[in-house]
Amino acid sequence: MKNVLVISASPRKGGNSDTLCNQFISGAQEAGHEIEKINLRDKDMNYCRACYYCKNHDGKCVIKDDIPEIIDKIIAADVVVLSTPVYFYCMNAQLKTVIDRSVMKWTKIANKDFYLIATAAEEEDHAMEGTIKSFRGFLECLTDVREAGLILGKGVYNAGEIAGNLAVALAYETGKNI
Repeated sequence: MKNVLVISASPRKGGNSDTLCNQFISGAQEAGHEIEKINLRDKDMNYCRACYYCKNHDGKCVIKDDIPEIIDKIIAADVVVLSTPVYFYCMNAQLKTVIDRSVMKWTKIANKDFYLIATAAEEEDHAMEGTIKSFRGFLECLTDVREAGLILGKGVYNAGEIAGNLAVALAYETGKNI
């Protein structure tokens, strides 16, 4: 059994990327894994100030919001799923804020598998390139982590358009086989 953390950056409950998260979770639960889902839309989050208070205070952040708890959960997880809608060819600000704020304890994020779930209105592969590159750039900064999979839902814009997309079955099967 693995401890799986799913972070949904979808601002829309039931949005396309959020739906893929739920499919991943269904598969992982069926396989017997322990799952926690964090919906960033429900969290108090602020941007990193680059003050580096954390550097001199054992990873404690001067900003009092929900991000430190999220980072601690990332550290504790065996598997982390980062999920985002794609805006202007990149991950959305909500997910990027979590990644940027991980500077407080980034050296402790180690030895785990990461998955990326992303959805975009465009069907062309280039629509996802910026998001994938940012995801991989984050992983390159961490210690002994693995890119375990990409689940990309293309050609979906309005909430619910993901229904029937091949990414739905892929999200479920990927969750089931982690």
